[in-house]
Amino acid sequence: MSEGEPFKEIPESIFADDDGSADASLAQALIKYSRGKAPLTDVVEAIAYARVLVPVLASGDQRHVGKHGLEQDSVASTGVVAVQMPDGRAALPVFTDVDAMKAWNPDARPIPAEGPRAALAAMAEEWSTLVVNPGMETVLIPRPAVWALGQGEAWKPAVVDGVVEEDIVEAVRNAVRTGEQLRGLDVVAGRGAEVAIVLNLAAGLTQPEVDDLIQRVQRELAQSDVVATRIDSLELRLAQA
Repeated sequence: MSEGEPFKEIPESIFADDDGSADASLAQALIKYSRGKAPLTDVVEAIAYARVLVPVLASGDQRHVGKHGLEQDSVASTGVVAVQMPDGRAALPVFTDVDAMKAWNPDARPIPAEGPRAALAAMAEEWSTLVVNPGMETVLIPRPAVWALGQGEAWKPAVVDGVVEEDIVEAVRNAVRTGEQLRGLDVVAGRGAEVAIVLNLAAGLTQPEVDDLIQRVQRELAQSDVVATRIDSLELRLAQA
């Protein structure tokens, strides 16, 4: 700093007085959700306004299986850790408090972050989900909710009380062309995925024709912004019209 130049005070971190305890609203939302007394949307809304802790490990590739069979994989460039979910997707673990993180991995260093910033960090690493307190409550925040958090928007689930939301049904119907081979389709809650699309096929199609039809439907669905941002996972089912 040159002589005569006014001193510029470095702004204090908003987490300077953080004692590592859990955000009260998020903790309550997690308890109610675990008891079946609150929907996942309440947890996501609480994360939007909460401080969470992101674990960081020492640099270097380290892989081992953590609690509940979740594989932990540190990223060499940043030390940020991903956990691999049972379906193969990578998730960014976040914790409500220091004790929960230390129970998961005593070597992890907590980095405080606002919930939306944690979501942006997951998106930047191309990890599709967040997992809250792995090894304890292990609440999974699905990809569309992570995207909404990162964008500062409210998350609207694609399926509510076992019923697919009407705007999702309309988006799927607008994306997929029906015709002689595909007589129609239904959009319902999935079994192995969040949403299932039931393709009503014309009778007498050969296997190559069915395969081509499925590929065409997948391409059309991939072009829908609503499908991409609102649906966590899709499954296709075949039926004869």
